[in-house]
Amino acid sequence: TVERVQVELDKLICGTAPWDGIDLLVSTGIADYIFPEIPALRMTADEHAQHKDVYAHSLKVLSQAMDQEEDGPDLVLRWAALLHDIGKPDTFDNTDGKVSFHHHEVVGAKLARKRLRKLKYPKATTEAIGQLVYLHMRFHGFGENQWTDSAVRRYVTDAGNLLPRLHKLVRADCTTRNAKKARRLQRTYDQLEERIEEIGRKEDLARVRPDLDGNEIMEILGLQPGPEVGQAWSYLKELRLEHGPLEREEAIAKLREWWDSKQ
Repeated sequence: TVERVQVELDKLICGTAPWDGIDLLVSTGIADYIFPEIPALRMTADEHAQHKDVYAHSLKVLSQAMDQEEDGPDLVLRWAALLHDIGKPDTFDNTDGKVSFHHHEVVGAKLARKRLRKLKYPKATTEAIGQLVYLHMRFHGFGENQWTDSAVRRYVTDAGNLLPRLHKLVRADCTTRNAKKARRLQRTYDQLEERIEEIGRKEDLARVRPDLDGNEIMEILGLQPGPEVGQAWSYLKELRLEHGPLEREEAIAKLREWWDSKQ
């Protein structure tokens, strides 16, 4: 049954050397039936030429993620590490001889969620793994000393309680044999974590909320419960992410200005 397959896969991936079990499933062809997205990684070249294919890279990332575990096997982290690049086969592009995989993290998150649902994984587990796959490239959109306060808030907010795992996944995803590049990537991520800690001392990054709640929005704008309240809340949330906490009077002024522009 699907449920039994799921249980056996979890036993395998939580073992001491899961890459051996995964490789056996792939080499025997069993993986083609139960998790075809994994063997499909063998058909895709590694754009950095560090490994013979994305499959080898993914097993290395799994190993490096395990090296960072603190309290025994982390099922969600291990699956996310193994599956983080499963969107690459569907996004492979070799235009002008330059290999690229645009938005592979978006495609990969969808594929991961779809396969895990078929294997009857709990919804929370499926969503956590999918979100880690989706977010694993976010860090690479910024270089050294380029993390604005707004970007840091969004990174932390989108990761939510997955942030510690996301830290480990992104660090594990560095498999380059170029020592200088590896040091630069780790240094850049160190800077990001320092920025998170710095802003976290001033703001509650774990609970970024609009400066006005729904009841206050309705009172200020004279609204009844409905979609317009949700739109106003979303506007204030976006404002909070972009600019940080606002004084109450400033938040009210911004809300009224936004509301007037809609009339």
